Amino acid sequence: MLLRIFVILLLFLICAAPATSGDFLVLCYHDVAEIPDDPDGMAISTDRLIQHFSWLRGQGYQAINIDDLLAAQRQERPLPDKAVLLTFDDGFVSFYHKVLPLLEAFDFPAVLALEGSWLDAPEGGLVPYGEEMVPREWFLSWEQLRRIVDSGRVEIASHGYGLHHGVNANPQGNLQPALIARRYDPQQQRYETESEFLQRLRQGLERNSDLLESKLGVRPRVMVWPFGRFNQPALEMARELGMPIAMTLEYNPNRVSDLTRINRFLIGADQSLGDLASDLRRPIEKRPHRAVQVDLDYVYDPDPEQQERNLSKLVERIHRLQISTVYLQAFADPDGDGSADALYFPNRHLPVRSDLFNRAAWQLKTRTGVEVFAWLPVLGFQLGDDRWLVQAEGRPEGGPEHGLFRRLSPFDTRGRQAILEIYEDLARHADFDGLMFHDDGVLDDFEDAHPAALAWYREELGLPDSVTAIREDAEAMQRWSRAKTEALVALTAEAAHRVRIWRPRLTTARNIFAGPVLDPAAERWFAQSLPVFLEHYDYVCLMAMPYMEQAANPRSWMDTLLSRVAEHPEGLEKTVFMLQARDWRKPNHFVSSKEMAATMARLQRQGALHFGYYPDDFHVDQPRSRIIHPTFSLQSFPYRP
Repeated sequence: MLLRIFVILLLFLICAAPATSGDFLVLCYHDVAEIPDDPDGMAISTDRLIQHFSWLRGQGYQAINIDDLLAAQRQERPLPDKAVLLTFDDGFVSFYHKVLPLLEAFDFPAVLALEGSWLDAPEGGLVPYGEEMVPREWFLSWEQLRRIVDSGRVEIASHGYGLHHGVNANPQGNLQPALIARRYDPQQQRYETESEFLQRLRQGLERNSDLLESKLGVRPRVMVWPFGRFNQPALEMARELGMPIAMTLEYNPNRVSDLTRINRFLIGADQSLGDLASDLRRPIEKRPHRAVQVDLDYVYDPDPEQQERNLSKLVERIHRLQISTVYLQAFADPDGDGSADALYFPNRHLPVRSDLFNRAAWQLKTRTGVEVFAWLPVLGFQLGDDRWLVQAEGRPEGGPEHGLFRRLSPFDTRGRQAILEIYEDLARHADFDGLMFHDDGVLDDFEDAHPAALAWYREELGLPDSVTAIREDAEAMQRWSRAKTEALVALTAEAAHRVRIWRPRLTTARNIFAGPVLDPAAERWFAQSLPVFLEHYDYVCLMAMPYMEQAANPRSWMDTLLSRVAEHPEGLEKTVFMLQARDWRKPNHFVSSKEMAATMARLQRQGALHFGYYPDDFHVDQPRSRIIHPTFSLQSFPYRP
């Protein structure tokens, strides 16, 4: 009994840090019901909801409404300290019977998001909810909704019409959120066109607003995205339809300056008060990256059935490892030269080896819980026109014609446009969380001598339009090296911008060789710089590969590398140390799994937060999952998932 009293007192003493001016918290609830009848694992019991409301009031949270947010945005009046907005999704009938009386008792306002196709269903009919068909009576009637509107304390929001379900999103039959996925027609063996896709979205948004206005006399000004997922065209449509406020299911800080992407804390199934209090006081942090860089070339097989078996084997392995991140190859490089000969998604420029990337990414995301970063080249696409390629000037006799990789010049407008269109096509056809830019994004100290590059040096930098002349002037050489670094960063920034049109939650990572980290002067040989990368990318994937660098003492080399990273602000916070799992100097030679585990442990002891490895050979269990798991996995991560 004493222990129970102590726990209760402790819960009421726990208080989330006060929000600063303009900050606010949003909670997302669904059904209020007996848990055995919970259709989607999101219901909360009445007793729990009363506990939540009582705790929020006791801790000084002040419930706000949409008018409060708009007034604060217009700087007419500030939000109160510890402002909280309560939202309820899907329009369950329990809102009328259980939630509304509690809102009145606590004098709280709320937002109610309604999906019109469920409300439009006839009485006694069935409604497709998730993967089930459920009775129409689970949802509010129009008469109940009119009474809710008349209460004056509930904002009616749109949840779309016919968009809260999954559509067939690839030839393998994965169902993905209708609002973000291009529908694939297996009979016609084609994806819907962009115009068809956008028309479907507009119809779903416009029809719901019209329906709510006709039935309730209220046109929604808030859009609550189904499954929390959206894209930029949908956001613009919502704004055009009178919904400048939109809500997701991400959990990040909110500011009144931007109400187009309100983040909400999703309340789980009958979430206890203790878990709620703990989660709200927990600082929002990026979880450590435990990353595996995966070759889809290892999964691909011309036999679709064998390819599926390979994918299942990969997914099972990632699930066992209990990690956070997969950098997943989206291009095909069967000859191993670092350039894309084909792609694993539909596109305008290269052959499709197999429409596999979206399938693999979705299986990994949904079955293992990892974030998937699409791993693509920066410049290395084999488009067949040598006039578009990086060129060298003054390279010593016997040097490689096209440097480390055969690459498109970032200064050639035709090649640059093709690169950006490839990234656009990836974003249109696949669901993923981030981009990992390949290590082919380099220009050495004899590159680029493409005519468009030489013109750029002269017109934009005021430098000679000759690589040889630039190399003869130390100051010009330094400016030129940094300008090339920044030009490649600008190209990846434009690629990320185009991807974010379709995948707004995107984060970015960029490969960097160890040389420029150990010796900043090596920027001239790579057009890579750790401080520049730390400034422009969410993560920097450092190729911490001593055997590839032929280090005499791998442990000492790794210690020095980490110390160089630690010298930079945010160095350890944003750098992912990518270890090598294979020694490429010897045929089919794998680095010892025990050595890799020891290196991971040593990195952690010295302050590294993020690490991973490449390559992963799931066919032969290399590296050995049993050996690296205790050090590599996130099973001891201290917070609830």
